[in-house]
Amino acid sequence: MLTKLVSRSLITLVLLSSLISFLKFNHCRNNDFTSPDNYIHACYTDIPALFSERGLNTNTFPYLSAANSMEYPPVTGLFAWAISFITPNSSNVLYFDLNILFLIMMYFISALILKALAPKYLYLFLASPAVIASLFINWDLIAVASALLTVYFFEKKKYEESAIALGISIATKFFPIVMLLPIAIIFYRRKQIKQLSRYVFTTAILWLAINLPIAAFYFDGWWRFFKLNIERGADFGSIWYGLSLLNLDISNLDLIYPLLSITLFIALAIYLLKLDKIPNLAHITFFAVVIFTTFGKVYSPQYVLWLTPFAVIAITNSRQQVSFWFWQITEIIYHLAIWQYLALYSGAKYGLPDSGYVIATLLRVVGVCTFTFILMRDLSAKSTAKSSVISR
Repeated sequence: MLTKLVSRSLITLVLLSSLISFLKFNHCRNNDFTSPDNYIHACYTDIPALFSERGLNTNTFPYLSAANSMEYPPVTGLFAWAISFITPNSSNVLYFDLNILFLIMMYFISALILKALAPKYLYLFLASPAVIASLFINWDLIAVASALLTVYFFEKKKYEESAIALGISIATKFFPIVMLLPIAIIFYRRKQIKQLSRYVFTTAILWLAINLPIAAFYFDGWWRFFKLNIERGADFGSIWYGLSLLNLDISNLDLIYPLLSITLFIALAIYLLKLDKIPNLAHITFFAVVIFTTFGKVYSPQYVLWLTPFAVIAITNSRQQVSFWFWQITEIIYHLAIWQYLALYSGAKYGLPDSGYVIATLLRVVGVCTFTFILMRDLSAKSTAKSSVISR
């Protein structure tokens, strides 16, 4: 009876959050997602925009050419393409509606996994305004659900299933690739090097099985995603873009970005290896994704979907909850700021100027870094306390 009640509550909360998110996008939906109106009302979404811009409204294969291919890995592109075949009259609105029905399923799967892994703090994910506001900006929930499935199987010691889920996740959005670092550290600490090799091999095979057929026949279209991310400069949301608006020199970004990222990942590995007890996979994954997003060349508003589920699993006390909500407040401030900035950027009469956008950008970085610091400090404190007890 209790299980049924909890399940009904979960379904209700997921549907309620989804409805609120849908209503947030409804103004744009009713006006066929026109610009700059979609920015002014903070209801922009990539889904209908790419439906027409990438030829999906004519059922064009999303990796046909480099000039007009999807700027996402194959699972996302193929899913977006598949939905186009069941969209009546090539309608932007109906295409959006069909996509969000599937994304709500991914949202529910994510919530279900979080319920199994962190039932006490599940509500943080379902009640986060920034998460709710970002549900239908892009297809990120597919990668989020598969990344959480990776964690779920890993914690159950079903490593083959976990590796398969990770391979699919990396072929959906690229951010889950950073999970390989936490996985490698955990296996190393457990002295399971052979298991690590099998895990990486299985993940690679799955990724190749999805990517190679497209790369073999449509290499230029397939390569566009990687080329775009290698060649792009400082883009919206990134700390680098904010610094460029302050007229600071970031001309060496192609050198600074990889060196800083590698340095931070090495520092994270050293920090984790020094702890007496290694945290769970989701906990470490949060740290890795923070590095990937916060110091990346682009930091889109929907990236909060990548971070929040892992943060929820990592939380263990009320102090961490306070810092979590501080971070989430900075996320929703940024969410509102980016659309008003883009409204002005796109020719609207009113919007947010550079100075306001820089403040919102840097505030979000402060928010997520503060929460990360609290988590890491608590882990270090536990490790120190345990060492002290042992030494006695």
